[in-house]
Amino acid sequence: VYVRHVDGEYMITLNDDGMPRLRINSRYARMLEGDVLDPQVNSYLREKMRNAVWLMKSIDQRQRTIHKVARSIVSFQRDFLDHGIEHLRPMVLRQVAEDIGMHESTISRVVSNKYMYTPRGLYPMKFFFHSGVDSARGENVSSLVVKERIRKVIEAEDPARPLSDSKIMRMLQREGIRLARRTVAKYREEMYIPSSDKRKKVF
Repeated sequence: VYVRHVDGEYMITLNDDGMPRLRINSRYARMLEGDVLDPQVNSYLREKMRNAVWLMKSIDQRQRTIHKVARSIVSFQRDFLDHGIEHLRPMVLRQVAEDIGMHESTISRVVSNKYMYTPRGLYPMKFFFHSGVDSARGENVSSLVVKERIRKVIEAEDPARPLSDSKIMRMLQREGIRLARRTVAKYREEMYIPSSDKRKKVF
């Protein structure tokens, strides 16, 4: 899915370059006109035509669903598209499912192995679905935003005196992000950042 910023709005288009252009063979369609065919041949051909039309409609419906899901993601994540990763909102499948009137399992299948090209870069559609962390302001902060904050704190630390998970936790709490020490450790490990003992550099 392509998301482009045009005249202050985000336009969504599907990348259907790899999609074959399906159509009914006109020769077979003409054969079904009139009563010239053997009844068995006619029945066989009509069944195949029904299957072909069903397949074409199914593909069209799938494309429409992908577009609806993409439009919903864009509406939920407008701040991220406008301002970057620090403004990514927590979002779960249920929110999009309720927004477009479909089941969560359908949304899960739609976003699997699909990508969204945005002005902020190329992302798997699953990237936009993640949990939230409580903040002092009474609203959830995206776990991805918290991870990014942890990464930046560690990048800015004194290599000779790296910050422990407890110190990082207290720093984030002062910023209004309510986080347990074990959650800091979990997020750090998910980013493949070693513990403070292993980050320490002796000059």
